[in-house]
Amino acid sequence: MDANEVADYLRHHPEFFDQHAELLHHIDIPSPHGDNAVSITERQRGMLRDKVRHLEAKLAELISFGEENDVISTKVHRLGVALLGANDLPGVMRALYMHLGGDFAVPHVAARVWGIGDAGGGDAVEYATVDDATKALAGALRHPCCGPAAGQAAVAWLGEAAGHVRSVAQIPLRESNEGACFGLLLLASEEPRRFHAEMGTLFLQRIGDMAAAALLRVAG
Repeated sequence: MDANEVADYLRHHPEFFDQHAELLHHIDIPSPHGDNAVSITERQRGMLRDKVRHLEAKLAELISFGEENDVISTKVHRLGVALLGANDLPGVMRALYMHLGGDFAVPHVAARVWGIGDAGGGDAVEYATVDDATKALAGALRHPCCGPAAGQAAVAWLGEAAGHVRSVAQIPLRESNEGACFGLLLLASEEPRRFHAEMGTLFLQRIGDMAAAALLRVAG
């Protein structure tokens, strides 16, 4: 009988050590932390301690994520309240620029809208002409898109800062979840990893939804 057969037998006959409990006191196995041998009972206690440490580390990580999400949720809430209080396009954009640049510490924020009326702000930069390729890109986005700034036409909206930007988040503005796209919100940073393809976009999506609803309201 080889080692695999012994292991298989013990796996399928857990009652073996109940029937031969005295063996537990006479079997020593190598310690994972040195050359000394330890009993099976001591090894089991060591394994349980390792599992407890692992679970404690995972719990601490989950608590940290939860606390971070609570902080972000509070910031999103404050932005939402500010957008509700805006009565025109300049007010909506002030709320976006102030909260995204302040609470969220996004260095560069820009937006363009089209096809929803001027809400008294036809001369605003947000109503500047947008090329068809950028409109098509925005319309094709089903979720916020994050990644390198290189090759993204919307970066030009940032003017002189455009050459220093390394990562961007592009958030489509829609009439509803599946409605027509009428704008694009751009967040940008000089840090290459501030906005990256692997990051979660749930909060960015919520910010886009709130911004779109506010813009539609003041444009109506």
